[in-house]
Amino acid sequence: MTTDLKVIGTGFGRTGTDSMREALNLLGFGPCHHMRSLLEDKAHQNDWRDFVAGGPCNWDTLLNGSKSCIDWPTAHFWPELIDRFPNAKVLLTWRTAESWWASFEKTVLPMILEASKKPIQPPGSQLILQQVFANKPPTRDHCIATYNANVERVKATVPAERLLVYKIGDGWGPLCAHLDVQVPDQPFPRSNSTAEFHTGIGAK
Repeated sequence: MTTDLKVIGTGFGRTGTDSMREALNLLGFGPCHHMRSLLEDKAHQNDWRDFVAGGPCNWDTLLNGSKSCIDWPTAHFWPELIDRFPNAKVLLTWRTAESWWASFEKTVLPMILEASKKPIQPPGSQLILQQVFANKPPTRDHCIATYNANVERVKATVPAERLLVYKIGDGWGPLCAHLDVQVPDQPFPRSNSTAEFHTGIGAK
């Protein structure tokens, strides 16, 4: 299946990426690839496990026909993706580093640390600990520095006309203007709060 991405997300997990996933699906940019895509499809999880472990890169297989991508694992590979799909619009989902850390340390971090103890690690745990955070202890200072570095790299790399820095709570307006689509007649999605994470994606 040939993939032609229309939207590429560059923001870390816990920056409103699950709400953005729902929003992109509603706007016609689905299916949207997200960490959920791996958790809900074991065969697809194996594709990513092989790639993260150093296997060949086949974006048609890894993106699985998606029209958009947001969150890890794809967010780590945004430099490759923006070159591979030069006509795709780019989103940087953003919140303050302190706010991001407060959410990340209560949700994704304990999940991936626990997963890292398994004989066969999920690809998300492998990727985030070993590549995103460079196999260093995921302390607050190191994680925040990595988060900020990613934000600055995106801003410095992606042309302004191609990039939208989307702050949590911005609603439909900036997103629909950036993607040149009509604003839907329904509220912007809000999903995967810290509480929802522990009963949903974090419980898988």
